[in-house]
Amino acid sequence: MNPNALAQRIAHILYDKKALDIVVLNVSHLTVITDYMVIASGRSSLQVKALADDVDDAMAMEGISLRAREGAGEGRWIVLDFGTVLVHIFHPEDRQFYHLERLWEDGENRVALPFMDEEKDS
Repeated sequence: MNPNALAQRIAHILYDKKALDIVVLNVSHLTVITDYMVIASGRSSLQVKALADDVDDAMAMEGISLRAREGAGEGRWIVLDFGTVLVHIFHPEDRQFYHLERLWEDGENRVALPFMDEEKDS
């Protein structure tokens, strides 16, 4: 699966699991660490952990291996590393504090998420 498709697939999983404020950024021109970042929030530490588990499980079922997982103990900010895609799942307070979008968004690199647009149209 190409990096864009992978990022959108992960965003869709998060959307289906009721994550909040899902953002996908193409950061390939800004860093060598990864190509895409998926950023989302859960309503509580418990939901943050559940969202991370759901993404990990779904990707494993699709044959995509998780390279690393950080922050799962507290459930405030969990990072899932799929190589070309980094997934950041935050507790709302931590997301507001770190505000990764401010650091990585350049005004032109936000990826449209068609499944979210469909809901707005209905």
